[in-house]
Amino acid sequence: MILVTGATGLLGSYLLHELLQYDEPIRAIFRDPESKNKVFRMFKATGIHVSLLQKVEWVTGDILDYFSLLDAMQGVDKVYHCAGYVSFSPFDKEKLEKINVEGTANVVNAALESGIKKLAYCSSVAALGRTENTTVIDEKSQFKSSRFNSQYALSKFAAEREVWRASAEGLDVVIVNPSIIFGYGDPESGSTKMFGTLYKHHHFYGKGATGFVGAADVARIMRILMESNIVNERFLVSEGDYTYKQIFTWIARGFGKSAPRFQIPVWVLALVWRFEWLLSKLNPSHHPLITRETAATSLKSYSYNSEKLMNYINFHYEPLPKVIDSICKAMLPELREKR
Repeated sequence: MILVTGATGLLGSYLLHELLQYDEPIRAIFRDPESKNKVFRMFKATGIHVSLLQKVEWVTGDILDYFSLLDAMQGVDKVYHCAGYVSFSPFDKEKLEKINVEGTANVVNAALESGIKKLAYCSSVAALGRTENTTVIDEKSQFKSSRFNSQYALSKFAAEREVWRASAEGLDVVIVNPSIIFGYGDPESGSTKMFGTLYKHHHFYGKGATGFVGAADVARIMRILMESNIVNERFLVSEGDYTYKQIFTWIARGFGKSAPRFQIPVWVLALVWRFEWLLSKLNPSHHPLITRETAATSLKSYSYNSEKLMNYINFHYEPLPKVIDSICKAMLPELREKR
């Protein structure tokens, strides 16, 4: 049996769809009914038969509740750990450490105690680190403290250390480090917020460039690696590097809008991140649109080398323009309703 943590998140919902195409029984952890409803909405919006989800055994649990993990892992031999918290707010340091680091420690400890055969962990390219002089990033990149690394990056780096510790203690693991993941999701959070924002404001674009990948591809790669004999390896996962102007243009056109024409000036970014910082300071529930770290990285161009993965498995990414277009079509009815 397979267990999926974070099954109600952006990647987790795509992973469920990937796994449901095969015969192995699946158990998925969820915390509340509303989070589970997000998966049903994704399946419906993207044209997947919702009836497929009847094959999933849903169990209430939390990666911060060790004993609920032990219960969930009974009879399980494969664990996909996708649960985590994404935030670039400087005020979310404790929450990031609690969920990403302590939560991951709980998952791998429970896996060791339960005799799990193999664990696939979804990390992030953020865990590979960035510095002012970084240009090309791959699996050999050494994480160093810098102003370009957010608290989120630090938490994912620390979470990976927990996975490698479990590997040293006998658990077979594989880690994927995806670049920015695009998929259907909440237009007010995560990477999907980019779509929601550009639906409203499509005239501006950022200066830099970075890596992107479709959620369905990440899910498929995780399954392939889980089913392979590959263990105790990490793989950077990225379809390609694109400028923000390219990405914003594809998203705008996917919504039937004109391409962005104006590059956001540096001084505007500086004002925005300071204003967002102040809003977050006054209202802890506010998720900043941009922070000092994301403003700094948005001005730079990063290249992500996923050649190692191609040397291990035979895989072809879905072209990013096609990924973006399908997401826009799925999100458009919902965004129109919110106008």
